[in-house]
Amino acid sequence: MNLPVPSLAATAWAQNRSSGVLMPIFSLPSAYGIGDLGQHAYQFAERLAQADQRFWQILPLNPTNAGAGESPYFSSSAFAGNPLLIDLEGLAADGYLNIDELEVPEGLSQGTVDFERVRPFKLNALRQAASKFIELADFGDFYAFEEAQKHWLDDYALFSELERQYPGISWCEWPSPIRDRDPETLASLKDEHAAAILETKIFQYFFFRQWQALKAYCNQLGLLVFGDMPIYVSYDSADVWANQSIFKLGDDRRPTMVSGVPPDYFSATGQLWNNPVYNWEALKADNYRWWVERMAGLFAIYDIVRIDHFRGLVQFWEVPAGSETAIHGSWQDVPTYDFFDTLIKANPAFPVVAEDLGIITPDVVEVKNHYALPGMLVLHFAFFDDNDDNPYKPENHSELALTYLGTHDNNTTAGWFDEVDDSAKQRLAGYLANKPVETPSFMELALESKANITILTVQDLLGLSGRARINNPSTAWGNWRWQLTADEFNAIPMDWLKDATKSHNRCH
Repeated sequence: MNLPVPSLAATAWAQNRSSGVLMPIFSLPSAYGIGDLGQHAYQFAERLAQADQRFWQILPLNPTNAGAGESPYFSSSAFAGNPLLIDLEGLAADGYLNIDELEVPEGLSQGTVDFERVRPFKLNALRQAASKFIELADFGDFYAFEEAQKHWLDDYALFSELERQYPGISWCEWPSPIRDRDPETLASLKDEHAAAILETKIFQYFFFRQWQALKAYCNQLGLLVFGDMPIYVSYDSADVWANQSIFKLGDDRRPTMVSGVPPDYFSATGQLWNNPVYNWEALKADNYRWWVERMAGLFAIYDIVRIDHFRGLVQFWEVPAGSETAIHGSWQDVPTYDFFDTLIKANPAFPVVAEDLGIITPDVVEVKNHYALPGMLVLHFAFFDDNDDNPYKPENHSELALTYLGTHDNNTTAGWFDEVDDSAKQRLAGYLANKPVETPSFMELALESKANITILTVQDLLGLSGRARINNPSTAWGNWRWQLTADEFNAIPMDWLKDATKSHNRCH
């Protein structure tokens, strides 16, 4: 039996007109090559609050890796935080580092995250900090953290060390006792690599302690932190290795089916993501334990969670492993209502946004409406045709929704103007009341939306070109590297944003 539809009180955060800004942590300026949880994050939060914003939307905080193009949607853990985002100056303030002794790589580029140089530098600094932490025996809060996160932290720390022991080798090719998680073998490995495992756990402790401090500060300012949950996990992750039965794997532990979407706006051949897909029968038999733990972890670190590719929790597109494109896949059903009823029973408030972009079928709409989940509206998609039923056109917006010009997967609006044809611009001009067809006017249109929430991007506030695009879904490499320069950070037009927010009755 389905639980009652959540009351509007469960979505109180989405009931009033308000607005916010999408800005990834890694894109903040930093002297250390990648945005972090330090001073610029606090300054950005303060400036959002001063501009009467209600939401700071970020991208997933999970670890990234070079093999997956640094995408936070292909992480080695659905639970862990990215150690590259740890604020080194914060560790120095805690007595774990001497900043003056750090050998910061010379000439770190401004405007682009150079992961190849940043990663070894930051990890070396974190090892120094962890060593000092151990030397000081400052373990009181650490032990509480370790116990609270035990359901994922032990496996993640061991997995991380095994990846170092078997570089470039997928876990399905590890010796079979390790691949198959023989208990005696795992116990022996934990003893053998105890020092490295402890170090990894300390990194996670540093990350979550800093993140919770930043989030608490945002909340004190009246900001809600809006996080993002990738629907799938990477095959080369602690999640799949430690929970093999809940994924569609063969006897050799390799995926038999992988994830993707059929052809759409972003790609004529669909998108082949290649994540292993879930075994929903096994998940249901276990009362969705892994998912319940995952959502609980997200609700503990975010005020609101966006479920990426929401339709995949109603039906999902699975493609035979080894396919070159996503064209020859098929739709598969999910026990949706039983699944969401279970999640909501464990987390009654359930502050979730459904990423419902792309081809959305009536069953997806029914689920979203049943659980009173706000969806997403992207204005870049509104002007490609004259279809009156286009859900992204302003006249078709609903109140329980979030309006964007574009998300992290879209080009910047200046880049969008460069790539679209004149007919799209002419359709847009019809909505702008004789205002110029430029980014500021387009942002005003988003703020005018009937949707209760509007989210703008920092790139559009600055009018940046397509060079500031965060991700192009049709390409696997060269994404997730955009970073603000210090000058751009200081030039974000927060006064304009405050005035525009007020004029469109979005002050919270």
